[in-house]
Amino acid sequence: MRYAVLGTGDVGRTLGGKLAELGHEVTLGSRTKDNPTALEWARSAGARAGTFAEAASSAEVVVVAVGGRVALSALEAAGAENLGGKVVVDVSNPMAFEDGELRLSPVESDSVGEQIQRAFPDARVVKTLNTVNCEVMVTPSLVPGEHQVFVSGEDGSAKEQVRVLLGEFGWPPHRVLDLGGIRSARSVEMLLPLWVDLFRHTGHAEFNIEVRRGH
Repeated sequence: MRYAVLGTGDVGRTLGGKLAELGHEVTLGSRTKDNPTALEWARSAGARAGTFAEAASSAEVVVVAVGGRVALSALEAAGAENLGGKVVVDVSNPMAFEDGELRLSPVESDSVGEQIQRAFPDARVVKTLNTVNCEVMVTPSLVPGEHQVFVSGEDGSAKEQVRVLLGEFGWPPHRVLDLGGIRSARSVEMLLPLWVDLFRHTGHAEFNIEVRRGH
């Protein structure tokens, strides 16, 4: 499978590295063709680097691994013509620290996942993985137990394709909870303040939430 991973930060490099390790063709996308971080990563991972548009044009699946507040501009740079009909996996969070305080925007009445789907109606957007650290994204066994990740999106076949990808990362089907349409991206994006507080409490990022049903 050919993947474009948009974003050269820890999340993008971790996801791209795991996809390359699994044998997929990966292009790490950035705003400039000569991004030194992307070029160095590509050399070490045996993958490719290019602009957002170059990465998306050759991909079958596009992974949004930039910050949530710049996700739309990154996808605009990638080009709507390079996203139509493709699965777009949004793992971003709409966060920023302002005056030392965590802020979310959008929040409550909208989400990055919804913004992407509205802006690119021909894309098949699936929100997932934004509730865990990037290392746990690709190695869920770092956290013991039956903890889960979530998927949100309008296209059932796109969500099924993402389930297969998550399975490659080590998330079995029963631990991938389908929350419904893309509107449910609001709730998982609003989990971020809880995640940050848990990180401060535990002192590390290798944790996750486990949902248990009562009898």
